[in-house]
Amino acid sequence: MTLLKEKQISAITVKELCELADINRSTFYAHYKDHYDLLTQMEDELIEDMNMYLSSCNFEKEKEALQMTEKLLEYLATKQDEYQTLLNKNSDSSLQGKVHAIAHHYIIEKWMAVNPIDKNLSEYISSYIISGGIQMMKMWLYNGMDRSPKEMAEMINHIVNKGLWGLR
Repeated sequence: MTLLKEKQISAITVKELCELADINRSTFYAHYKDHYDLLTQMEDELIEDMNMYLSSCNFEKEKEALQMTEKLLEYLATKQDEYQTLLNKNSDSSLQGKVHAIAHHYIIEKWMAVNPIDKNLSEYISSYIISGGIQMMKMWLYNGMDRSPKEMAEMINHIVNKGLWGLR
């Protein structure tokens, strides 16, 4: 994470990682194929943690979706440094795509099961909603979490449920 704050993964060497972690190269290679494998494993751990966090939620009702969004933001706040680094616009991380996939599974698929819409249309709607929500969360992280998780969850859910015109 320290090195990713300074440069992209493609510019980081195994030698730098080993020096920073105070381990030798053989120890590194005993656990990882290369520095990209290390990044993938770090992302996968975060995603697994997020998955466990969200698996207990029910998204069928608007109030429960609001609670889930707030829980997700509280979770992101506990991992602010990691997510801020890995969701950085200069990052080579694939984390945003993985977050998008989890959000699609938990939010859209479960919501669509209760609120059926044409499948082709639902793909466009889910992409729009999830991408916008992720961008809002990224901005919140970059702005030093200047609003509470509850305020952000309310804003995101309000936009999703009532659109921009409902913000007036």
